[in-house]
Amino acid sequence: WVSGLDLGHGSKSRSVSNVRRPVRVRGPVWGPGPGLGSRSVSRVRLGSHVQDLGPGPWSRVQVHGQTSSPWSGLGLGLGWDPGSGVRFGVRVCGSWFRSDPGFRKHRKRKEKMKMKLCSINMAKNNCHIILSICFLYSFTISTASIQEHPSEPIISRFQQYLQIDTAQPTPHYYEAADFIISQANSISLESQTIEFVKGKPVVLLKWPGSDPSLPSVLLNSHTDIVPSEHEKWNHHPLSAYLDSQGNVFARGSQDMKCVGMQYLEAIRRLKASGFQPLRSVYLSFVPDEEIGGHDGAEKFAESDVFEKLNLGIVLDEGLASPNENYRAFYAERSPWWLVIKAIGAPGHGAKLYDNTAVENLMKSIESIRKFRASQFDLVKAGLKEEGEVVSVNMAFLKSGTPSPTGFVMNLQPSEAEAGFDIRIPPTADCKSLERRIAEEWAPASRNMTFRLGQFIQKMAVLDKSGKPLITSTDSSNPWWNLLEEAVKKANGKLGKPEIFPASTDARYFRDQGLPAIGFSPMANTPILLHDHNEFLNIAEYLKGIEVYESIIKAYTSYTGHARSGVTKDEL
Repeated sequence: WVSGLDLGHGSKSRSVSNVRRPVRVRGPVWGPGPGLGSRSVSRVRLGSHVQDLGPGPWSRVQVHGQTSSPWSGLGLGLGWDPGSGVRFGVRVCGSWFRSDPGFRKHRKRKEKMKMKLCSINMAKNNCHIILSICFLYSFTISTASIQEHPSEPIISRFQQYLQIDTAQPTPHYYEAADFIISQANSISLESQTIEFVKGKPVVLLKWPGSDPSLPSVLLNSHTDIVPSEHEKWNHHPLSAYLDSQGNVFARGSQDMKCVGMQYLEAIRRLKASGFQPLRSVYLSFVPDEEIGGHDGAEKFAESDVFEKLNLGIVLDEGLASPNENYRAFYAERSPWWLVIKAIGAPGHGAKLYDNTAVENLMKSIESIRKFRASQFDLVKAGLKEEGEVVSVNMAFLKSGTPSPTGFVMNLQPSEAEAGFDIRIPPTADCKSLERRIAEEWAPASRNMTFRLGQFIQKMAVLDKSGKPLITSTDSSNPWWNLLEEAVKKANGKLGKPEIFPASTDARYFRDQGLPAIGFSPMANTPILLHDHNEFLNIAEYLKGIEVYESIIKAYTSYTGHARSGVTKDEL
């Protein structure tokens, strides 16, 4: 573990921005090191990892490479230098801080104590004895800047989880499971591992409630991530690189390893505060979501193990929000993976034919393009959200006769295919869309066929009255109301309810008649799931832990009537 430094107070001090010398350090070293003279340190190195100090009057550098830091709490050091005057430094809640023009910590004097502190107001005095007393009493409590718990171990645990390679198609599930269980053991949670399909473990954790008769709470997350094009990232997608702005770059930082760790950190804090839940809390870490979830959440939701959990509510993943409002999802679009195929007579490339395979396919593509544009226009005009329209995107085109150098150019192919990813909201008329596919996009009159691929999900589940199965967001659903209030108590804002534009594991829990809400507390964050340079800012990550702490407390303290065994038409 290493810390970044800014040294100097007085005429001989140097600013961080003017120093470029990399320094290898062990432990929390402040003050002029061997061979450094009076220079300040602008960057620190751990192995091949170099961490730059950020600019500005305040800066902090996180710890890397350790599960926990032995130097948490407050560190205060004093010294006297004839040339530069009093030198002093302070370390609060796991982060080293400097002020402008800087602090110094004398290397030969260290004192550490644990304190619950949140922000720093510094008083300076010419007398170093008075100065040390001022330091101890001039801190004001403010949850807006520094958390009750040291931030470095929290960030380090997040980075460790991100650094585990669980990318499809060869995810290291067992390594992830071992890490999750080790974290569960550290906060005394019950754990078990279940394999519905060999090689794809489901990790199930439990925090028992004091009243097991009350329906329990399930916090779900998936352990797998999508693959990355490494060369298109600024930092390796498994490095969990933390830059000077506090952004952690890694695949899974938004989707959705952040949420899994935030669950655990929130419970860690609640247990440390002495909170005891009335309802039991379960945490499920499932595999396979990025490829459909059939061997993970789907089999889990249909199992006897799941039924015995006596669940009342499920929380699953949401999306980042570019503005200050958190996003919450009550339903999601179902994926239809459509392949259309056109057949025509083969012929010489120099001849003109009517209704060739490629020509017929092009007619279908144009029809699909117009439909797509009509849906997209509704979103562009602000009339509907993305999750409320039917989206269609071409995934592949296949035609032609391959040759060693490419394709045979003087032969018109007899077959042509195209694949489309279609996403359908629960409010859409599925039968009407099927008719459109059969009559307009792939009509038999043009010698065309279609199939809905092997990964097609179930169509929107309907209740007995024919209404789509969605999670209620009005006063009839106490869980939604509790979520809103809990977010407010954590000084957050919840936007209007939305339909998730893609598909998540939440659909499998709704299929069991359970209310399921998609929620990932990431405000002021660009949506970068599955994109290059996916990142999450540490400030948002830490704030999300506070939000989950509030939600878990609200959900597990609720004593009202909320059954887990509701039927689909009652949901």
